[in-house]
Amino acid sequence: MNNVENLVSEWLPLPDVSELLGVSVTKVHSLLEGRALLALRIGERKIRSVPAAFFMDGKILDSLKGTLVVLGDAAFSDEEAIAWLFTEDDSLPGRPVDALREGRKTEIRRRAQALGW
Repeated sequence: MNNVENLVSEWLPLPDVSELLGVSVTKVHSLLEGRALLALRIGERKIRSVPAAFFMDGKILDSLKGTLVVLGDAAFSDEEAIAWLFTEDDSLPGRPVDALREGRKTEIRRRAQALGW
């Protein structure tokens, strides 16, 4: 886990996610259950937190949920999915999460689907 924790430069605890999105913490839990978002328990206190890069302009990245579904279908755990999204890939170049933020979801989903085979 420590490795994944270090790959992500900024984490938002669930109450901060709730505030950012303007929804209740209960709604944030629903987003997590529906795999629209992923959270890990990080830090000394093991607080459930979401990578800040999953948000843009106060909203969840449009391309995130579908990508998370594809990674889930490829049998990635939440921790593995976050690690994959935040690991540099020279062939991109950059990290898959950055490509999603740039609107390159088709390429990222194609790569994610290939991981399942």
